[in-house]
Amino acid sequence: MEFRTIEPEEFEAFSTTLSNAFGEPRAEEHDLEVDKALIEPDRTWAAFDEGRIVGCAGTYSLRTVVPGGSAVGMAGVTTVGVLPTHRRRGITTTLLGRILEQARERGEPFASLFASQAAIYGRFGFGLATQGLELDIQLDRVRFVDGLESSGRVRLLAREDALPVMHGVYERFTSSRPGATVHDVTTFSWLLAEKKDEPCFYVVHEGDDGTPDAFAVYRTKHRWPKGLPHVELKLKQLIALGPRANTSMWRYLFDVDLVSNVTTSDRPVDEPLRWQLEETRAARARLFDALYVRPLDVASALSRRAYTVDGALVLGVTDPFAAEIGGVFALRVDGGRATCDRTDADPLLVCSVNEVGSVSLGGATWSALANAGRVEVRDPAALALADAMFATGVAPWAPFFF
Repeated sequence: MEFRTIEPEEFEAFSTTLSNAFGEPRAEEHDLEVDKALIEPDRTWAAFDEGRIVGCAGTYSLRTVVPGGSAVGMAGVTTVGVLPTHRRRGITTTLLGRILEQARERGEPFASLFASQAAIYGRFGFGLATQGLELDIQLDRVRFVDGLESSGRVRLLAREDALPVMHGVYERFTSSRPGATVHDVTTFSWLLAEKKDEPCFYVVHEGDDGTPDAFAVYRTKHRWPKGLPHVELKLKQLIALGPRANTSMWRYLFDVDLVSNVTTSDRPVDEPLRWQLEETRAARARLFDALYVRPLDVASALSRRAYTVDGALVLGVTDPFAAEIGGVFALRVDGGRATCDRTDADPLLVCSVNEVGSVSLGGATWSALANAGRVEVRDPAALALADAMFATGVAPWAPFFF
């Protein structure tokens, strides 16, 4: 078995193997176009058996926002799959080892992924860092609580006119949302690429001063049972810079003619809409696991983010997949400035690298993980301090799947 990065001319064979691994005979044309535009050959690994690609794994070079608004390097793990003829031979383990080692060599303190099967990636050190909400909103049950009014105006734009405006809104948004990834306008446009048979609408909200402060991308699915309209509005993305803009955009979506329900597959867990409806159940919200994060350098990962209060913690971290990453670390926050170094001191909280990933963006608390038996607490005061230090005022959210 040979393991190496692919050459550009091997992209189609790589894509076919990946599709086969996920139970599809071939990749869709839309997926091929997007992947070809975004893939990084020198970070795209394959397992070859007698010259044929039988296993896949790759990473994107991402910059992800951490609490406090800084964007740090993060290896976005993607395209992981092995042909059914070659399962249980250690191929995924070898490929994950190669891409994580490469990310460490590049100085990226984190790796992250969206899991097709969550149980697979715990053994590689990934911890659940963000959750999301699926919504299926029944409009005949929607009534806003009193006092919520729309502001500004909404403009329906052509895709080419909307993209630069939407990207400007997204750039401003990222600094306030841990878990969001930073993208240039070209990558942003590919992430919002539409399928040829599924054209989208692009709407931009402008505040009372005329400044764009929200956007939404959606398409509609028509059904007319017995001649009556039952149109589903499928929301692909909604980004808003503040609560008033968010409310105005939802009101627009709910008022589109003929629409009976609005669905979306990924909203942040602190989506204000759920508290704005008189009938909360009309949103039919379902919680799901979203982004998984793995520290590749614990000291660097913990020192890059901001903390709510000052304090000092000594953490013992184990890493069964890459033992050299683990150790005992002294985290100190003084005057809002964080430092983290290896230490010989006795740890007060002990966990695996997975749990460090889970708390890194603010999506989990140390107490919740301790109550689940995932953190050994040697000093209850340290647990309370850790919760206070790592607390964030906004839920982490990764708006774009990769």
